[in-house]
Amino acid sequence: MFLIDWWNAMDIASRVFACMAVPATLILLIQTLLLFLGFDGDDAPDDLPDDLPDTEALDGIYGEELPNVAPDHAGFSGLRIFTMRGIVAFFVVFGWVGLCMNGAGVHLGITIPVAFLCGAAMMLALALLFRALLRLRTDGNTDNKNAIGTAGRVQLTIPPARSGEGKVHVMLQGAYVERDAVTDDSEAIPTGSEIVVVGVSGLTTLVVRRK
Repeated sequence: MFLIDWWNAMDIASRVFACMAVPATLILLIQTLLLFLGFDGDDAPDDLPDDLPDTEALDGIYGEELPNVAPDHAGFSGLRIFTMRGIVAFFVVFGWVGLCMNGAGVHLGITIPVAFLCGAAMMLALALLFRALLRLRTDGNTDNKNAIGTAGRVQLTIPPARSGEGKVHVMLQGAYVERDAVTDDSEAIPTGSEIVVVGVSGLTTLVVRRK
């Protein structure tokens, strides 16, 4: 009875927001339950380019077959925003924010943009969260020593003579990963250059030379 009275008391705009918020919230609850049960396949890593060759062909290759991945200095490489979970989260936030603002008498011209921005912010935050969790899980299961002898490509310029760190993409245990890298070369290795991993410095930093 309460729900019927609540529904009848709303105007058309509030009903539209409610039709987005309520089903999306239920779906998100189900997704969260499945995530705790281990069914988290929606956000599995998907960082590889579409034209990436077989991993067996790449591992240890010192040639032109190595894929060229565009550098991402902002740190958003591999960020998956438009997943099913992200879209559902968008409608949850968009719907509830819109419903609350409209119920408070805020004009729709303000309510809709604000609700949209809040939903988009939630999608981005969720994508960043899951990427961080996946990277932690990946880093915990890989041994960077296995990258020694493999080829890669520079993503962020590597300063000379270990004066600073850059970033590289290399094949590591069948996965195409990003790692910090230093070099003993006397000249910097610019973005896009092919490199060869010759050692490991510390726990996660690779030592490379220009190919």
